[in-house]
Amino acid sequence: MDTSDRNVIVITGATAGVGRATAEAFARRGWVVAVLARDRAALDATCAEIARLGGDPHPESVDVADSDAVFAAADRVVERWGAIDAWIDCAMTTIFAPVDAITPEEYARVTRVTYLGVVHGTMAALRHMQSRDAGTIVQVGSALSYRAIPLQSAYCGAKFAIRGFTDSLRSELIHRGSRIRLTMVQLPAVDTPQFEWARSRMPRRMQPVPPIHAPAAVAEAIVRGVERAPRELWVGLPTLKAILGQMVIPGWLDGYLARTTWDGQMTDEPEHERRDALFEPVTELHRTRGRFTGREKPRVHAFDARRVRIGVALVVALIAAGLAGVLVASAPIG
Repeated sequence: MDTSDRNVIVITGATAGVGRATAEAFARRGWVVAVLARDRAALDATCAEIARLGGDPHPESVDVADSDAVFAAADRVVERWGAIDAWIDCAMTTIFAPVDAITPEEYARVTRVTYLGVVHGTMAALRHMQSRDAGTIVQVGSALSYRAIPLQSAYCGAKFAIRGFTDSLRSELIHRGSRIRLTMVQLPAVDTPQFEWARSRMPRRMQPVPPIHAPAAVAEAIVRGVERAPRELWVGLPTLKAILGQMVIPGWLDGYLARTTWDGQMTDEPEHERRDALFEPVTELHRTRGRFTGREKPRVHAFDARRVRIGVALVVALIAAGLAGVLVASAPIG
């Protein structure tokens, strides 16, 4: 067992996209970074980069849909490094298609990875954090965990489920007086290889709904989530607008998104025959960024959801007070 003072973090889905960008961000800070993913070659490449950036890598070849494998990987991390200080659940898979074009087996696979993978990771983290009554668990969510969109029912359903699971667990931790910190980081559209490895039944190549954000910028917001552990962190103005819009005008959004996001998620390029990562990894796509370089925003602001809600409540209260004042002033006397 290593008894060094270095912080230890476990990141699932850490060999590509946001997960890999986050692993690199913690490597730059000198953390031990345990990387959980399916593909051995991708693990080796990611761990080499972690070491180059100043971190200490620990690879674990794991499919997060397999709970026993996730638990065993967590045990090995603790055996090697002594503890787990933070755990980030970032692994995901998806399929782009209308509901009636997706098979039950495909829904099950997306759910096992994207939702149950978070459950398995969280349970594994808790097993080791509870004895110390310390640690931080971060669920990587999405604006789509509040506002679902067409053609992504499997992914949206899983992200909604993660939010429900996380809220329930948070209440349990509070009930027990636990000092384990739990947060969910809701992401905007990000330029990752997801749109090249995801299964699709659409006629044209898929893209994130613009504006698109750089993975490195989003990773820094996730680092903030680990450091400060707010209840939720809403990353990017599009996420803020989507969540607040869903709270206020969900019916109007149903129609608006029906009109704009069906074609808006597709480029003009025809889709071509290719492998996808739904059931097996696509080994050549273990990189951070996707194919939208040049369109991505290099910076992103993260909003503490609690402060946003307080701000909205104050604005509503001020408007109500103003209207009340107008009504009082205009009321007849006598």
